[in-house]
Amino acid sequence: MASERRLKSGVLACVAALMALSGAASVAWGSPRLVVLCGLCALPIAASLHSCLRRLSLAVPAPLAAPAVPSAGQTPDAALAFEARLEHAPVALFRIVPSSPASQVLAHNGNARRLLAPGRASDPDGLMRQLAALPVERRVLIHFETERGSERALVAVSALNLHGQPERLAALMPVESELEAEALQAWRRLVHVLTHEIMNSLTPVASLSRTAGDLLDELRPALPPEALADLSTALDAIARRSGSLADFVGSYRSLSNIPAPRPERVRVAELFARIEALLGADWRARGGRLEVMVAPASLELVADPGQLEQAILNLLRNASDATAGVAAPQAQLSARLARGGRLRIEVADNGAGVPDELIAQLFTPFFSTKAHGSGIGLAMVRQLVHANGGTVRYARAVGAGARFVIAF
Repeated sequence: MASERRLKSGVLACVAALMALSGAASVAWGSPRLVVLCGLCALPIAASLHSCLRRLSLAVPAPLAAPAVPSAGQTPDAALAFEARLEHAPVALFRIVPSSPASQVLAHNGNARRLLAPGRASDPDGLMRQLAALPVERRVLIHFETERGSERALVAVSALNLHGQPERLAALMPVESELEAEALQAWRRLVHVLTHEIMNSLTPVASLSRTAGDLLDELRPALPPEALADLSTALDAIARRSGSLADFVGSYRSLSNIPAPRPERVRVAELFARIEALLGADWRARGGRLEVMVAPASLELVADPGQLEQAILNLLRNASDATAGVAAPQAQLSARLARGGRLRIEVADNGAGVPDELIAQLFTPFFSTKAHGSGIGLAMVRQLVHANGGTVRYARAVGAGARFVIAF
């Protein structure tokens, strides 16, 4: 303590000496020599002041650190961080609160609100009724309608008890795209195996039928006319059917051999102009028209232009077949930006449409509603669109006809 008092006294003395020198310098301001002399005298005094202050700071003990006490402000921060994680969770979360007469379903995060917003679920109330009726602690696959068509989602419901009140939390994850991708891969593998095995068996049959025909020509003079005619007819039927079957199998082989897309920037208006130039005359010759619309005209996307054009041509050829018996056939090909910035391409017609019981099978390979259809057109459309990062759905038309929606 005594040393501390001496240091403090030294500090005061140095400060007083510096003040006195500063006063003398102000008096002697007209004489440069005296000002310099006052400055030189101040240097050792300033050094002594610095030394005293330094030793004084070392002599004073550091204050004791306050004990770490949990801050009451940390709890709201943690709660906010948790809410932020829920808000941006990759699944749609819904709170199901029991009430009378039915359970109340509330969107709990951003994905849930977007799912119920205009442009997604066509019937939000119906979707919420589905969620309220789901059993607890089970995973259920549900279907709901959107502007892009029917979609599937996997839902898991958990029971909670918050502040003595029972609640349920439903987590909904749309899985249509994932299931579609798996289905496409499964079909491609199946078609590849089937076409490979059929062609392996069919090739020797066709070859043997040609060989038998050559032998029959050599034996023609020695055979009775009736037997010759029967053998010729049989061999000709075998050759024709094997050739037809080879062509049929070859068309399906294209499903498993689609080349990898070569994406580039595509102006939609230019793509639609090429399609109209290819098909517009056919529609006008039938007394109808093909209407093309792009809004805005500057719409662009990144895709393989050849593959996208082929997919749209297939849809328009289907529309042409569907309107074969219509007096004034019409088809609309349109593109616009949908909600969420998604590019939406629609192909619609005024034909008979598709019965509800057949919608689920439309894009299945080998399935066709036409009497002599191969069942490859729509399956190829789905393969091409999916390969370019898009989805294709059948959407129920407001009036008569069919409507297909391609979304990117």
